[in-house]
Amino acid sequence: MSSDLGGIAGWVIGLMETLGAPGAGLAIALENLFPPLPSEAILPLAGFTAAKGDLSLTAVLIWTTVGSVVGAVALYAVGAMLGEERMMRLAAKLPLIKLSDIEKTQAWFARHGRKTVFFGRMIPIFRSLISIPAGVTRMPMATFLLFTTLGSAIWNTVFVLAGYYLGENWSVVEDYAGVLSNVVIVLVAVAVVWFVVSRLVRRRDKVSG
Repeated sequence: MSSDLGGIAGWVIGLMETLGAPGAGLAIALENLFPPLPSEAILPLAGFTAAKGDLSLTAVLIWTTVGSVVGAVALYAVGAMLGEERMMRLAAKLPLIKLSDIEKTQAWFARHGRKTVFFGRMIPIFRSLISIPAGVTRMPMATFLLFTTLGSAIWNTVFVLAGYYLGENWSVVEDYAGVLSNVVIVLVAVAVVWFVVSRLVRRRDKVSG
């Protein structure tokens, strides 16, 4: 089947043909580290492969969740190595960023970190990135693993089952997920523009005052 598909789909099929369900897990682990690899395409494809009988559905669900956790732990380690002090030094060099902004963000994450990690696993783009602040703030590993596993299991199950039941039409899932990703991108862009404009306005008011 891998010969009939190109790009990411062909690559994922090749992994699953070679490694079985762990191949799907490996693809998802790499997706956490390299966001351009879309889980919204990998997971439905794995579900479709299971529907054909080439893989066990249960094994796919288990291994893709394991892959999600492995990738998340790797990014957690990146955040932990970065650390709060180094992040503060980097933030101090950025224009329009105040150290108080970082401190407020850290305080917010300390209060809502569990919910953020859990629900963040089900939001495109943030699914991977949320592991870094968890590492920076040194969220207890047991807590991080628990909520990462729960959130990832829900996300993976939805997309794998969608591919499983859609069969040959598994790629439809990616199209709809792409719309969701675009919505998230637009919201983030609006938030960034609002932040930049508000800071520039405050700076102008201080100068004029």
